[in-house]
Amino acid sequence: MKNNSERFNMNRKPNKPPLYLRAVEFLIGPIYTYFNHGHIKTDPEVKRLKGPFLVLGSHASFMDFAQIATGLGGRANGWVVSIDEFRRGDWLMYGIGGIPKRKFTHGLSTAKHILKYLKEYQLPVVLFPEARFSLAGVNERLDEALGKLCKHANVPVVSFQSNGNYINSPQWGKRPYRKIRQEGRLSLLCSAEDVEKLSAEEIQERIEKEFVRDEYKWQVDHDLHIKCKKRAEGIHRILYKCPACNTEFETCSEGTKLWCEACGAKWEMDTLSRLHGVNTQAGFSHVPDWYNWEREEVRKEVQAGTYRFEDDVRVEDYYNSKTGFIPVGTAHVVHDENGFTFRGTVDGKPFELNKPVSSMYSCHIEYDFLKRGDAFDIATDLTTYFMYPQTAKNCLTKIHFATEELYDHYVRNKKEN
Repeated sequence: MKNNSERFNMNRKPNKPPLYLRAVEFLIGPIYTYFNHGHIKTDPEVKRLKGPFLVLGSHASFMDFAQIATGLGGRANGWVVSIDEFRRGDWLMYGIGGIPKRKFTHGLSTAKHILKYLKEYQLPVVLFPEARFSLAGVNERLDEALGKLCKHANVPVVSFQSNGNYINSPQWGKRPYRKIRQEGRLSLLCSAEDVEKLSAEEIQERIEKEFVRDEYKWQVDHDLHIKCKKRAEGIHRILYKCPACNTEFETCSEGTKLWCEACGAKWEMDTLSRLHGVNTQAGFSHVPDWYNWEREEVRKEVQAGTYRFEDDVRVEDYYNSKTGFIPVGTAHVVHDENGFTFRGTVDGKPFELNKPVSSMYSCHIEYDFLKRGDAFDIATDLTTYFMYPQTAKNCLTKIHFATEELYDHYVRNKKEN
């Protein structure tokens, strides 16, 4: 389907939130937090801050927004959000101080907007540097330029870290809510003096250390039990490889059970989110251990030069908030040491696109995105394409791993050496 609508304008100046939207945001934040077992603590050092500062937050669920809005006590601020969130309407997203971002790209427009917001409006800006919901309750990759942004902004840096938000509504199975206590905390990570004296590399190191977390360990340590009878449903989306027979993409889950269709190995999740073998000794009790083992397996493939993903994809284009997502064609994708390569027909014309390994340090994935199917998105200078694999089953988590491991192998490790 060809579309002649005007493209989303990444250069549009973000708005200073009007008083009425600030009031609505401040009212909704505490209400949503309270009725969803949420709590937020703001350290005194943060309450004393005047003028602009950066808030760097972990990202696990919508609760993050509510807790931060509540913890900041009704202050006007900007929010860095993915452009696809602007489908909710420019009036709303720009109205609340939205600053658009194309995920995992190195475009300068968002950084310019952030700096302008801080300096011109003298207001805080909130961003989630992992640029995605946590997939397995552990920290995900951060942009290597984050310390440089903080140094250039030359304002205090506040950290928002949460516990329980992920367990309550994990990305692989958001509903039903698990009804667990959710705790958030706003703390001062770098004072104005720290930002002044520390190097960008030292600030980056401090941020990286702050974001290390393990939600499953936190749940066990705090003895927080989940009674939800569907607590494991959907977890096969991240635990796609069977440790009993090493078969990929044949795991399934329902209720409290996870099993492999290839060999029949089965596990059950207890109320502390630990997995126990029902008919096998293989596997991992701790979900992040299974997740990290899969990453290691992908790393071996990348290092051996054997990693390759190939499939046909349905291509959807995000034009702007009015038109939203539009199916525009189909393509064949190959993902390997050359990055993502697409060839097909889009907007009625031959379509060729290559995103080299060096251009993507990670990849944004969405399980059953807006009930339209599993998708990963590919950003260009002009637009963001959402690619829906047509035959490959449950492949997103491996694509996510592979994008990062390819970047490490061919780009990051060479820089460090």
